[in-house]
Amino acid sequence: MNILKSYLLFILALGLMAGACGREGQEEEPVVDLNPFHRMLFYNVENLFDTLDQPETRDEEFMPESDKEWNTDKLFDKVFKIAKVVEDAGEGTWPPLIGLCEVENRDVLELMLASTNMKAAGYEIVHKESPDYRGIDVALLYRTDLFDLLSYNLYSVWFPFNAGYSTREVLYAKGNLAGTGEIHLFVNHWPSRSGGEIESRPKRIFVAELVRTKVDSIFEQDPKARIIITGDFNDEPDDLSIVSGLNGLHSYDKPKDGNLYAISKYLMENSSIGSYKYKGDWNSLDQFVVSGGLLDTTGSIYCRPSDLGIIERHYLFQEDNTYMGKKPFRTYLGDYFNGGYSDHLPVELKLRYRD
Repeated sequence: MNILKSYLLFILALGLMAGACGREGQEEEPVVDLNPFHRMLFYNVENLFDTLDQPETRDEEFMPESDKEWNTDKLFDKVFKIAKVVEDAGEGTWPPLIGLCEVENRDVLELMLASTNMKAAGYEIVHKESPDYRGIDVALLYRTDLFDLLSYNLYSVWFPFNAGYSTREVLYAKGNLAGTGEIHLFVNHWPSRSGGEIESRPKRIFVAELVRTKVDSIFEQDPKARIIITGDFNDEPDDLSIVSGLNGLHSYDKPKDGNLYAISKYLMENSSIGSYKYKGDWNSLDQFVVSGGLLDTTGSIYCRPSDLGIIERHYLFQEDNTYMGKKPFRTYLGDYFNGGYSDHLPVELKLRYRD
């Protein structure tokens, strides 16, 4: 009996050792979170212009008499396609929060909400004309039945080192999402890389530092504040504007109050594509940065880095005949009307809540 018992203990020990060796080196299983969620969508819609001449901006290329021959039919085609993307992204439920950039004015947004299926969702608009020389702005659409807007502001951006340059304002909104408490939103469209990435870098860092200043004023009042910063940053998650300007961290396992986390870095490392393609390379220009308070999974509303994703509907792509693979199905290729959706893909963040 003693010999048999010793043998069985030996076999058991071998089994435990084999199990430990088998687990060693394996990646941790992703967390399956079954809590319900709402969505926040961000979409650079690629030049959503009206057909009227606005004398104070350089919108001449989007006129019926321009080389692009932009007209009412093309405008309606564009807004219906944007509405289709938003509806499909919601998978049967209209997203309560939508950040947009490259919209010319409030009129095109009201046209979209009045003439498409989005009318039934009851969206309201947060928007203001910005000093951008082309007249393109950022905006926030929100469902009044799910988001109680408490306040908003638009912060102007003036560069002390380039007084003659104007750019889009930063949109800030505070509200209560589905009764889960206050949430702070920043919608951005930072200066482009026109003229060179290095040459234009100080402008993006300056805007990032401006946003960080506004965020810190919120943290002073509430270190646990739930903050979302989204937009087309025209930079990658590991560029200086994010890492230094915003002080966005890339380690998410132990989030702390008063910190910002660049969770788009996680998406960039775990996705085969980005939100924008340039000369054959996918970029992650359209991003989400969140506060430690929003990564706190014990809260009434929260998110995980894995809750960030790119909308990849098949109709948003076309063949990339130059660099192989696929690329975003954009509206224009130069002056040629390509008939697509946008040169960017939309990104979404799932905001989980306890039912």
